[in-house]
Amino acid sequence: MKMASQKDFFSGLMFTAVGVAFAVGATNFTVGSAARMGPGYFPMLLGIVLILLGLAITVQSFRSKAEGGDLIGKFAWRPLVFIIGANLAFGILLVGVPALGIPAFGMFVAIYALVIIAGFARPNCSLKESVILATILAVGSYGAFVYALNLQFPVWPAFLTA
Repeated sequence: MKMASQKDFFSGLMFTAVGVAFAVGATNFTVGSAARMGPGYFPMLLGIVLILLGLAITVQSFRSKAEGGDLIGKFAWRPLVFIIGANLAFGILLVGVPALGIPAFGMFVAIYALVIIAGFARPNCSLKESVILATILAVGSYGAFVYALNLQFPVWPAFLTA
């Protein structure tokens, strides 16, 4: 049996692996039943659905008739590094890391860092576009989370508000 689509095959394996992880992780909680759901019920159900979906996609990868075998292309390192880095920077800047002496810089600084760093994931990125997007996102986040939902987390750097 020849694999017709590498993309579908590896996507199916990924779905199956994530489903197994969810199902195994759910066993640490009380699963319960449909009538009396425990905290592990939804993760277990999600894991089972992901496993079934992954198996279906994996099997379909052998039936697909994609031209040229639907090969996986080269690995996109640039977007991977910048997107993960942007998320790490956001988390660190939002609440700080007291163990390393990094203070909380708040939501606005964290959002600007997130958007600007993530913008470099794309070739020919524009700093002007990133700053405009960050401004819109920061104002919208403030309106949604701080004003509308009244959530309590740092908005400005700790050294400015103390």
